[in-house]
Amino acid sequence: MAEVHVIGQILGATGFSESSLFCKWGIHTGAAWKLLSGVREGQTQVDTPQVGDMAYWSHPIDLHFATKGLQGWPRLHLQVWSQDSFGRCQLAGYGFCHVPSSPGTHQLDCPTWRPLGSWREQLARAFVGGGPQLLHGDAIYSGADRYRLHTAAGGTVHLELGLLLRHFDRYGVEC
Repeated sequence: MAEVHVIGQILGATGFSESSLFCKWGIHTGAAWKLLSGVREGQTQVDTPQVGDMAYWSHPIDLHFATKGLQGWPRLHLQVWSQDSFGRCQLAGYGFCHVPSSPGTHQLDCPTWRPLGSWREQLARAFVGGGPQLLHGDAIYSGADRYRLHTAAGGTVHLELGLLLRHFDRYGVEC
């Protein structure tokens, strides 16, 4: 079987109006993909930027996959959350990006968005916190349901990923 090794990090995030940010991440693949080593999901620490608006996480990602086909190429889905002074967490943005398909080091910028909800929910979010969230996480990367949502733009999550491809030439895939 062909193998893909993803090594890198979630560097941080910029452009969010909230502070004290952390990121929950996960990887989604098709049925032909098998995770040989690494974890499918994780969470960064909370960072409150003191200078500038970049929240630094430098959270490592190390995944090793085996695959029988190219369908279902890995996608990273991200949820950025903010934490207030009372320890309450509220959603700052959802985002996803495809793992690059060429070997080498890649700098990725993943834009995020969040559901707006009704005017009452927006007012409650401003004064009480919280706000609308997705019921099904797969709406983050499936376009069919996502385009019916009313959303607001969030910030950008910055990633650095290195890819190693192995045995793809044996299966007729040129890199």
